Amino acid sequence: MENKGVEILLVEDNLNDAELTVRALRKNNITNELIHLKDGAEALDFIFGTGSYKGRDINNRPKVILLDLKMPKVDGIEVLRRIKENDLTKKIPVVILTSSKEDPDIRTCYELGANSYIVKPVEFDNFQKAVSDLGLYWLLLNQTTG
Repeated sequence: MENKGVEILLVEDNLNDAELTVRALRKNNITNELIHLKDGAEALDFIFGTGSYKGRDINNRPKVILLDLKMPKVDGIEVLRRIKENDLTKKIPVVILTSSKEDPDIRTCYELGANSYIVKPVEFDNFQKAVSDLGLYWLLLNQTTG
C-alpha cells in the first residue's frame, strides 16, 4: 500500500525553527509532502481526523512525525502519549526534535515510545545537517509495515 499523502508531519510552534526545518528538508529534496502544524491540539486533530480536520482520511498517515515538546495548548509529550496508545497510529515513527536536554523529558519520551530524541543544534549548519540526516533516514532508509 503506497502512501501518497503526507510524508512528514512537523509539529512546531516556533516559526523560525519550523522554517529552518522545512528549508533543510527541501534543500536536500527529501520531501514535497510536508505539513506544518503549530501546536499539539492541531496535531491531534489532524492525526485523528477531529476538530478542523474532521472528515480527513486518517488512514493516510504520515511516514514520520517531527514533534517539538514545549508547545501551547497540548504539549509534545501528551501528543506522543496519544499517538502511541492508539492502535491506528502507534506504528508511526515519532522523532522528538526539541531544545530540551532535560533528562526527565528524554526518559519520558522513550518510555512512551518515541523512536528518536534529537536536541536541536543552535548553529544553522549543524541544524540543517541533523534535519537532513533525519529525513533521509526516516523517509528513505527506514523500513516500515503497512
